[in-house]
Amino acid sequence: MPTILIVTWAIFVVEMIFRFFPSKLESPGCQKQFARNYIKSGSTEIVIHDNYSTMLVALIWVVFNAFFGALHMLGILDDGIMILLCSAYSICDIICILFFCPFQTVFMKNKCCSTCRIYNWDYAMMFTPLFFVKQTYTWSLLVLSIALLVRWELTFYLHPERFSEETNDYLQCKNCTEKLCAHKKQLKPLRKHIAEYTDKKTKRLKK
Repeated sequence: MPTILIVTWAIFVVEMIFRFFPSKLESPGCQKQFARNYIKSGSTEIVIHDNYSTMLVALIWVVFNAFFGALHMLGILDDGIMILLCSAYSICDIICILFFCPFQTVFMKNKCCSTCRIYNWDYAMMFTPLFFVKQTYTWSLLVLSIALLVRWELTFYLHPERFSEETNDYLQCKNCTEKLCAHKKQLKPLRKHIAEYTDKKTKRLKK
């Protein structure tokens, strides 16, 4: 329905525009790029533990979405499926923030979302499938998300001290306002119990 598409498009556009400016309503993870959130720690040693993993994540993401893009070009997937894929990515983004993030665990090895090297890649990753949907509203979302990513990367290379926990006290746990890590830690025992329960049930079924 056109109305639903227009409203959804407008919401994402407004959200991405706000990301270009400092805001107390946004997560510290994406706000560390701004000068006003740079709190000098006194150290001059810039340490970005996960910087080399960014290229691997980018490569995997491009290849993964190229597969869906190929299916789209072959006519197996239509535009609607590509848009639904973006919706699925959006839900996965929320899961990564609130529950479990495979990028953090497998690739980046960062302490939390606040110190995540690729935090502001979320919109660009979410809208990657729209590259294959040749519509004005889809490409406008993709272009705006890429602009956010470019802004983020330029800031990183010009001011890496803002992204390092060693040089920026804004990223220290004592200054964190979200405490998402505590929430995730509380879920670890639950995931462990679920895994153990599933394993027991599987063994019983095999008998």
